[in-house]
Amino acid sequence: MDSIEVSTEVYLPPADVYEFLIDFPRYADYSEYLEGVESHGDGSPGTTYDLQFAWWKLTYTARSEVTDVDPPNRIDWKIVKDIHAHGHWAVEEIDPPDGREHASRVRFHVAFDADSVDSSQFDLPSLVSLSWVVEKVKPLIESEAERIVERIVEDLEGEPRPVDLTVHTRPDSV
Repeated sequence: MDSIEVSTEVYLPPADVYEFLIDFPRYADYSEYLEGVESHGDGSPGTTYDLQFAWWKLTYTARSEVTDVDPPNRIDWKIVKDIHAHGHWAVEEIDPPDGREHASRVRFHVAFDADSVDSSQFDLPSLVSLSWVVEKVKPLIESEAERIVERIVEDLEGEPRPVDLTVHTRPDSV
């Protein structure tokens, strides 16, 4: 499995960050390729989300499920059809920098097995292989994770600022 983790600091207490993150349908506002989110539940374990993606000549609806929550520290999820993928949002309180009252470290982690993609779910153009699509999508996942975290920080804090992101990509051991 491959994994990507993006982390940054947000100048709010963990509870405020968690409440923002649990409102998953809002994520469509942050992603270039996520066109819509349909929620089936309230964000607690068992809640599912239909995620409508569009990229290049492809459209696809993924279904994710919240598998566990530990407010205000963690939201675990998995993809429940067509690809083996799972991840989490983690929020931890950290010492705030001078001039700030609160600070939290926010991490977005996703692990995925690109070889587990069910090719029958895609209507690919002639002469386009699923392996080609998978190799093109992998870097998009990293840039999307970065984009989403940057935009969330701006919305959470109410103003844009330079955001220091730490990005880790590696084979997953989870």
